Amino acid sequence: MALLILFAGIIALLILIIVFKFNTFISLILVSIGVGIAEGMAVKDVLVSVQKGLGDTLGSLVLILGFGAMLGSLVSESGAAQRITQGLIRQFGRKNLQWAMVLTGFIVGLPMFYNAGFVILIPLVFTVAASAGVPLLYVGVPMAAALSVTHGFLPPHPGPTAIAVIFGADIALTLLYGLILAVPTIILAGPVFTSMIKNLKAEPPANLFTPRHFTEEEMPGYGISILTALVPIILMATAAVLSITVPATSAIRQLFEFIGDPVIALLISVLVALYTLGLSRGKSMAELMKSTTDSVTSISMILLIIGAGGALKQVLVDSGVGNFITGLIEGTTLSPLFIAWLITALLRVCLGSATVAAITGAGIALPMLASTGVNPELMVLSIGAGSLMFSHVNDPGFWMFKEYFNLTIPQTILTWSLMETIVSVLGLIGVLLLEPVV
Repeated sequence: MALLILFAGIIALLILIIVFKFNTFISLILVSIGVGIAEGMAVKDVLVSVQKGLGDTLGSLVLILGFGAMLGSLVSESGAAQRITQGLIRQFGRKNLQWAMVLTGFIVGLPMFYNAGFVILIPLVFTVAASAGVPLLYVGVPMAAALSVTHGFLPPHPGPTAIAVIFGADIALTLLYGLILAVPTIILAGPVFTSMIKNLKAEPPANLFTPRHFTEEEMPGYGISILTALVPIILMATAAVLSITVPATSAIRQLFEFIGDPVIALLISVLVALYTLGLSRGKSMAELMKSTTDSVTSISMILLIIGAGGALKQVLVDSGVGNFITGLIEGTTLSPLFIAWLITALLRVCLGSATVAAITGAGIALPMLASTGVNPELMVLSIGAGSLMFSHVNDPGFWMFKEYFNLTIPQTILTWSLMETIVSVLGLIGVLLLEPVV
């Protein structure tokens, strides 16, 4: 009965979002309350559970996502993203344009949300393709693959960061393992996959937008642009490596445990960016603060959705659904990592949103963590990979890719949807290969 109620709740979530066009945050809260009551919880207990789940999930996450949005805004509005792209293309040359776009998508995607990174880089993709005389998808797909992998696998992006909080996983270690998976996944889903679809043609729609083009004088230097974008990754990755290789009593490890904490690392990154991309280039503090304020405003709904996903997770735990699911998988020979991936992949195909699928999947899979002893960081990555499975017509990212590249729906499925599926499956394979090692 508990599983039927959970299934009915997921169906209700689909109907509210897809059929009735309800806001995702409201839909998740309604379903959380409905599932709790249907499972026999008192109404008062359901409300306490919803509030606890929302508060616990957003606790440290607000700081991480807030600082992350600020850093992304500073990188974008300073022209640093454009400088990174141009510099990498100049260094790699025409024959290696795909690799230049992969690195661009990866570096720009680290501090920025997927949609923001895509909109910023797409004009540069058009420019590069036109000037080099290469097909649009030849450089566009590798860029999108890199952005997608950073969005699904790597903190401080909302999905993997929120799952890490729910599972109590070490965010720095999650980043380190995610980087190990990201490199081969991007290569196979980007340049290698693009070679298989080289006959597909795409032309940007006329008068689609008027992108802002920074002049040489307006952009910061190439080296400082890359360094600023990578500061949080350097700090968190260093902390993760030291936590594995250096004794806990070491002063250097304790230092990096502090500055490599995601909140502190991102705070330091924002302070660095304010100077390197702003104050040192003559911008006023008032102008920079407006940029950071506007960036946080833009993620307010993302925060609410993540919080509502945490509420649903807590209701599933408090109502006993989680224990029921744990009982079902006891004795199965299937890996908990595969089960978590499969649950999230199905939610992604049904719901569209990668973040909502990840948060909901984490809530359902949470009991498996304690009962099986699986590595929590690998569980985060497994669910992150599942959240990228087969994007199609119910995902805004599908339509963004389709319209910007001026593709038909079948062409978008053969390019974008298939690329996302490759990323998801390779992520699962990578996690299963890492499991015996970590």
